[in-house]
Amino acid sequence: MLRVTARRAEKTDAVLASKDAAEGTSISDDRDGVERLVARDPEALVLAERDGELVGTVIAGFDGWRCHLYRLAVHPDHRRQGIGSALLAAAEERFLRLGGRRGDAMVLRRNERAQHAWRAAGYAPEEQWRRWVKPLTDGKVVTDGA
Repeated sequence: MLRVTARRAEKTDAVLASKDAAEGTSISDDRDGVERLVARDPEALVLAERDGELVGTVIAGFDGWRCHLYRLAVHPDHRRQGIGSALLAAAEERFLRLGGRRGDAMVLRRNERAQHAWRAAGYAPEEQWRRWVKPLTDGKVVTDGA
């Protein structure tokens, strides 16, 4: 049976291991990144589990203005079973509960499988927009006394 829930504390390592099922990597793909995300917004990380095994994740971030979807990932052995759809439905329900009116997702242009999945879920690209990025750190975790 598939269970979709917000992230639980003991699942951080499994979430990090699942990043191979997502597209690309990010500067935030580490334990500190996951912990900061859920400390700020405990319901932002949505998990799909089957028989106790983590099979999919999505980040459903809402900043009070916009609804952002990141890092939709379904384990390759569990794809095409409705898990991605269940994750997106849970994320969209969360957004509606919070007053969100439109969800957006970042999808790599080269990831044709993901583009197909997002289109099937009712999302469409907005070609007039371009993502602009500026790294604020070199990616190294800064600690006190460093």
